[in-house]
Amino acid sequence: MAEDSDLERSEPASERRLQQARDRGQVPRSPELSTFAVLMASGAGLMVLGAGLVNSLERVLRGALTLDRNAAFETGQMSARLFDAASTALMGLSPLLLLVVIVALLTPTLVSGWLFSFDALQPDFSRLNPARGLGRIFSWHGLIELGKAILKTVLIGGVAVWAIWSTRTEVFSLASEPLEAALAHLAMLLGRSFLIIAGAFALIVLIDVPFQIWDFRRQLRMTREEVREEFKETEGNPQIKARIRTMQREVARRRMMQEVPKADVVITNPTHFAVALKYEQGTMSAPRVVAKGADVIAAKIREVATANEVPIVENPPLARALYASVDLDEEIPAEHYRAVAEVIGYVMRLKGRLGGKPQQR
Repeated sequence: MAEDSDLERSEPASERRLQQARDRGQVPRSPELSTFAVLMASGAGLMVLGAGLVNSLERVLRGALTLDRNAAFETGQMSARLFDAASTALMGLSPLLLLVVIVALLTPTLVSGWLFSFDALQPDFSRLNPARGLGRIFSWHGLIELGKAILKTVLIGGVAVWAIWSTRTEVFSLASEPLEAALAHLAMLLGRSFLIIAGAFALIVLIDVPFQIWDFRRQLRMTREEVREEFKETEGNPQIKARIRTMQREVARRRMMQEVPKADVVITNPTHFAVALKYEQGTMSAPRVVAKGADVIAAKIREVATANEVPIVENPPLARALYASVDLDEEIPAEHYRAVAEVIGYVMRLKGRLGGKPQQR
């Protein structure tokens, strides 16, 4: 049962897995959102630019279809006239085309942000596998896409019928209007109907965008074994890290023990704590802790100090205070100046009387 649990994709995708998918070009996408945005932009563009667009196309048609007798027999001018007509039509359509292109490029960033990946451009021949294709068609994801297609057909078809039927009176009245006014009115009607029909896409988008985000994260879910393996890759193997920390502590301990012979005094508890102090007049503003430890390490400090004739002074309150409040290579705080000065002064006086380093007090 535990193995089955480890093989189930029950864990949400980690940030590392999401970033790896993004680097491969795999992000949530909503084709319905892009389609809706392009349709709405096109409809809005027709409403705003429709009159100018119709007038531009009218000029193109008038210029292209108006020929005098001499021009009709000059076949060499036909390509030039065609080029001029196409250029004029393109210039008239360019604002609408530019708007549609900008919207088509920016809309996907609303869901997944801006992304450009060469991995997504590489050919994937596994997509040509008929078995995989049939699997996608008859999967539950395929059923959802089928439901969306049916919903779009029914919804948009119904809205389209209603929009056309509601504007029938205005459409019939176009015959009584002057040509230019009728063309502008027609463009407005088309744009408005287009927006109404495209607006029906909003319901599809409200369903599709959350679904695509949820489905994308569902596909990237991880098993517990994958979570553990990723943790080892990113954070390191716990056993190795523990071994490294042990080695680092051992190196630091050896380095600390090398400083004990250079100390001026070792203050002890007498057995639980040991703190080695060093003071160089003129270069230090206060004595500095060069080694400290408790229990086994304290015993080692005392052993090294005895072997190197470093004075050892028993002062339990001071030893406990220095061990708790001062880190290695730090100078003692001001509140301990007096107590430490008395200890160092005693050691100096004792050295002066004995002509060497005293061992223990």
